[in-house]
Amino acid sequence: MLRTLTRPASITGLIALLIVLLMAVFPSQTLESALRGLSIWWQVLFPALFPFFVISELLLGFGIVHFFGKLLDPLMRPLFRLPGIGSFVVTMGYVSGYPVGARLTAQLWEQGLVKRAEGERLVAFTTTSDPIFLIGAVSVGFFHNAALAPVLAAAHYGGAFIIGLLMRFHDRHEPVTESLRRTPSRRSSRLVEATKAMHEARLMDGRSLGKLLQDSIQSALRLMMVVGGLVVFFSVVMELLTHAGIVEALAEGLRLLFGAFGLPAKLADAVVFGLFEVTLGARAAGEAGTGLMHQAAIAAWILSWGGLSVHAQVLSLLSRTDLRYMPLMLARLAHAFISVALVYLLWGWLAP
Repeated sequence: MLRTLTRPASITGLIALLIVLLMAVFPSQTLESALRGLSIWWQVLFPALFPFFVISELLLGFGIVHFFGKLLDPLMRPLFRLPGIGSFVVTMGYVSGYPVGARLTAQLWEQGLVKRAEGERLVAFTTTSDPIFLIGAVSVGFFHNAALAPVLAAAHYGGAFIIGLLMRFHDRHEPVTESLRRTPSRRSSRLVEATKAMHEARLMDGRSLGKLLQDSIQSALRLMMVVGGLVVFFSVVMELLTHAGIVEALAEGLRLLFGAFGLPAKLADAVVFGLFEVTLGARAAGEAGTGLMHQAAIAAWILSWGGLSVHAQVLSLLSRTDLRYMPLMLARLAHAFISVALVYLLWGWLAP
């Protein structure tokens, strides 16, 4: 048993040693890729994510999450086997993109508002791209085709909705967390009950506006530092693996597989880059020039898989909870292939 437990640690140690050796062999490339990752974090991710992190903290303190929880409880339970409070995570996760859904899920778990299985269901289908990145960066920036956005959005968010429906069977024997308050009586509408729940949550929090704002900014800054460190790390790893020929070896294997299925072999490079990092993979898909439909399908795969960089960000946010990584990874894989299938199915109706 001890040998089984130490085997993953040994593999991780060997990988870390390999990265250190590659950094020693390619010092200038390491510095350049680190600076490039830092630039992406500062110029793109920080202004995009930091306001959402602060706002989400404020909304939790104001009790808005309890308001949505009470209001949408009848919808969330039958569809996703989640308490209504999960609707707040779904909304914020889809609007602001990864890893906000994981951050909010961890907060709900820490407050005892969701159980482990419910948290795993939430993270599984709220780890999505934000619309601004999907439309502005991918469709317009990488593909230079704004008309591609409806196809990508329908495949990506439609796939996430399907994952949410499928995840309702995850740990299906565990009961759903009870509502925050009793069901509304005939004399009291659900909107009134939701407002009462929000007010009670605000009273329980008890922090002044100034204290709440200060705590929200400090928490968001700590989280952004973690995200930035992971972005720089994966930028360095990708550069080192490229110079060491590992990326090319993976791409060559995928080219053979793609050829067997009649897919353009050049898209294999995009898949390899997207396996590690969303932005690099989506850019490579847009520049492949192998036929727009196949390129869009691969871009949908990359957006839905999320890249190991996003996976690492989610894991860091869930590190203080008992939520497991395996359900998330399986859900990301399923989401990726469902999105590809939806691109091909919807192409005739939504094709640019």
